[in-house]
Amino acid sequence: MADGMVLSVTPEVKARPLKILIASHSHPEISNGGAEIAAYQLYKGLQGHDEVAETWYLGCDREAGADKPGAVLTQPFPDRHEYLYSTGAFEWFKFANRDPRFPHEFKKLLRELQPDIVHFHHHINFGVEAFHHVREVLPQAKILLTLHEYLGICNHYGQMVTTGHFSLCYESSPARCRNCFPEYSKADFFLRKLYIQRFFNLVDRFVSPSHFLAARYIDWGIAPEKMIVLENMMPHVARGTIAPPPADGALRLGFFGQISKLKGIDVLFDAAVMLEKEEVTDVSFEIFGDYRGQPPELQEGFLKRLDKAGANIRFNGPYDRQRVDGLMQSVHAVIMPSVWWENSPVVIQEALRNRRPVICSDIGGMAEKVRDGVDGFHFSAGNPTALASLVKRLVADRAVLAELTAGLSGEPELVSGLGAYVGVYRELVVGQDN
Repeated sequence: MADGMVLSVTPEVKARPLKILIASHSHPEISNGGAEIAAYQLYKGLQGHDEVAETWYLGCDREAGADKPGAVLTQPFPDRHEYLYSTGAFEWFKFANRDPRFPHEFKKLLRELQPDIVHFHHHINFGVEAFHHVREVLPQAKILLTLHEYLGICNHYGQMVTTGHFSLCYESSPARCRNCFPEYSKADFFLRKLYIQRFFNLVDRFVSPSHFLAARYIDWGIAPEKMIVLENMMPHVARGTIAPPPADGALRLGFFGQISKLKGIDVLFDAAVMLEKEEVTDVSFEIFGDYRGQPPELQEGFLKRLDKAGANIRFNGPYDRQRVDGLMQSVHAVIMPSVWWENSPVVIQEALRNRRPVICSDIGGMAEKVRDGVDGFHFSAGNPTALASLVKRLVADRAVLAELTAGLSGEPELVSGLGAYVGVYRELVVGQDN
């Protein structure tokens, strides 16, 4: 871990209770992405903390749109501490909010709430200019930003893979980025970075859920002393409610989440084909997820592969977060064949809290969160032959996976509790008060 990436917190310092605004690019009632779930879980936890006077949640609704009548900021939920911003025009290249309604309404909310801390989970929908709005209205307030992807670094959805072949990208530069997006000039990418960093400079602390992502952003230009590593907050499962793995039948490997090329669905299909050709029949790849949000050509490609799939693949369709624990407990292990770096996938936390090993690619946040041979197994990213070989070994010796499962605690190795977040908030505000 790079120097300066962990803060020392002095819990003995007592000060006034904190007022905290959590701002996320969405709301769990609108979408079920990991970032908004983590942000909302943090918000709910802070509500009952004895060092917190008051906390609020500001989410976004991209479907409302600036062209539709209605208020910019609303409170459509029973909890009157929750707000929703109906987003307007947004420039994705620079993450600039072009909605003329937003600055006035956001500043008005800040003046009304007077938070000590404004903690953003994502800067999309709000725009990077939101940090300036906070500084302008509440110069003493502290700004935190949790980084969930490599959005500031990479214009390809923040995933640091090339647009043509989906090859892993190791660093950004105007020339490299233009190869992926020839419609922009090298000067455009140079100015893009300057624009984003201009507003990032206003942030007091950057929170990264993985050391891997933190290191990437430090290489990109964030000061190491501003970076801390804290795992996302996620719901827990009572240990007594966790069912043991299925006692008989085929080895069931569950794929959970978005069905896309970057999530490695083709790697899974290719490995399944190889196993079928080798007559390894005692395995079932259980796919839980939704493909409908993908571009039409990718949807068509998935359905074609599914139509030709053998008996060792079963598509179970979409699921909601309320069912995920039961579904994960119906499999022997969770498989995550993503071909991009990932950061801190919710699926990994969900699997480990349900005491299910994770079979994942050996790169990025996946390799950091899953210890090979302890929490699960690694295989070479994007390599279906390596995945098929690993699965074949696990099928041949079921005791390997059973012994590993028995050793799981139901708690991920990398955990950051609510106290860690409050400690960071407290240190920032204490430094200000002194």
